[in-house]
Amino acid sequence: MKRVVALFKDRAIRSWALYDWANSVFATTVLAGFFPVFFKQYWSAEADAVTSTAQLGFTNSIASALFLIAAPILGAIADGGATRKKYLGAFTLLGVVATTGLYFVDQGEWLTAAWVFTFATAGFWGSIIFYDALIRSVSPIDRLDEVSSLGYALGYLGGGVLFAINVYMTLSPRTFGLADASESIKVSFLTVAIWWVVFSIPLFRFVREPPRAGAGESAVLNGLRALFNTFRDFRRYKGVAIFLLAYFFYIDGVHTIIRMAVDYGMALGFPAESLIVALLITQFVGFPAAVMFGMAAARFGPKPALYFGVALYAGVTIYAFFMSNVVEFYVLAAVVGLIQGGVQAVSRSLYARFVPTNQSGEFFGFFNMVSRFAAILGPSLVAITGLLTGSSRLGLLSIIVLFIVGLVLLSFVREPEKGDLASKQLAV
Repeated sequence: MKRVVALFKDRAIRSWALYDWANSVFATTVLAGFFPVFFKQYWSAEADAVTSTAQLGFTNSIASALFLIAAPILGAIADGGATRKKYLGAFTLLGVVATTGLYFVDQGEWLTAAWVFTFATAGFWGSIIFYDALIRSVSPIDRLDEVSSLGYALGYLGGGVLFAINVYMTLSPRTFGLADASESIKVSFLTVAIWWVVFSIPLFRFVREPPRAGAGESAVLNGLRALFNTFRDFRRYKGVAIFLLAYFFYIDGVHTIIRMAVDYGMALGFPAESLIVALLITQFVGFPAAVMFGMAAARFGPKPALYFGVALYAGVTIYAFFMSNVVEFYVLAAVVGLIQGGVQAVSRSLYARFVPTNQSGEFFGFFNMVSRFAAILGPSLVAITGLLTGSSRLGLLSIIVLFIVGLVLLSFVREPEKGDLASKQLAV
């Protein structure tokens, strides 16, 4: 724990990690919390349960698909002009403005809500490309696991704090001068936007981005040239390709659970209030768990930590299939909280080991492209399986295949030797 405290005393590391605190409120209050509930009960209230689940699943898939191709291109362009922070600011602004826009969407306008949510999601995931790319600017190679986990831990804590306030707003709207729960949820979207902006400031002030040598002519041309060269020479990066393929499958399942868990609980007939409590459990369990996961990865290695986390996710999926009451949902939420942030953080830190510092935007563009592509398949798989079988349980169970395939592929990934970390890209 002393090592974690020492990391937090470093202003650059602390400022970088605080961006997780800033933007994770979108992931909790909007992405996993209120948007699925509000979409089903307010914007898509006239549809039956299976149809609204399909609408939500396809909305999530479209939001990811629109950003899929742009991710590596944007990352490469940012590298070409050393402009990661500028692009981070632009996508943060997009996310903040679109999240604010959710406040103005009226009841029954599910299609409008879907499009506004799509732009908000593009801003959120787009900002993460450039945020992730900056980790090599603030972290020593041998502290990547702990620095990455610190970010996720702060994200869980910050997201949980604001989400708890937002939940209280919906349970007691008059305390805040609001008319009802619906108005409280809309105001919650505004609080997310404000929180996101305010706590992003330290990163923009105190995280320095090293300049790209020879980037004088055009950031766009330099970036696109670098991206073309990476595609041309991708045979040199077979190890990276194997890791990204493994990551594609298992993170698909992770993101699907994040996005569809509340909707799944509602389909089983659980009260919305109980599902929100479950999300809070996940957040506050996730804070210390992410820190401990990073410490374990630093001691035993990132691959064993990922094996454990992904295998436990597969078990969670089976458990969810047989779940029948709210208490069991709380247990599931606690288990997910133990592993969710850890799997994400260690995946990021393991990948960062393979990334040349001057190509971090480009490589993390690929990383996030794979992540977003996975988010297309997962929700669609749940939606299609549910529509074909008429069963939300079978829809969620279908994602276990993704965890199994991810585990198998992960076994073929070779970590770079310590001497290679600072000087080489991963090659097999």
